[in-house]
Amino acid sequence: MKNQMIMFGGLVIAALMFLVSCDKDTDPADRDLFVGTYEGTITFNDNERTIADEDGRVTVTKVGDSYTFVFGSGIPDLTGVRFESGDNNTYVSIGDGLTGITITASSLNMLVTNDRGTWTADCSR
Repeated sequence: MKNQMIMFGGLVIAALMFLVSCDKDTDPADRDLFVGTYEGTITFNDNERTIADEDGRVTVTKVGDSYTFVFGSGIPDLTGVRFESGDNNTYVSIGDGLTGITITASSLNMLVTNDRGTWTADCSR
């Protein structure tokens, strides 16, 4: 019985953290745990195929200081992205092959080119 109460309490805390992290006014940089979905135009090109979706989605997750961008429409994900603070409460990506991403609480803009391909996003939430 005691183990069940501990497990239930843990689930309640995890659910509350998830709900707080999904608030549309939440800036991803302000949280160690963040999940948010941005919607808009997304594209990907790897010289063999081009994928474009004007009604695309990008789900952004942040754990600690590492971001993951999960794209819809069959576009490959970007993982292990790190950011530094920019102007006007924006955060700009840093690192080899992952520069060109700007994120705020309400917008995601991306132009990333590396050996895997080119990603673009012009999205909001």
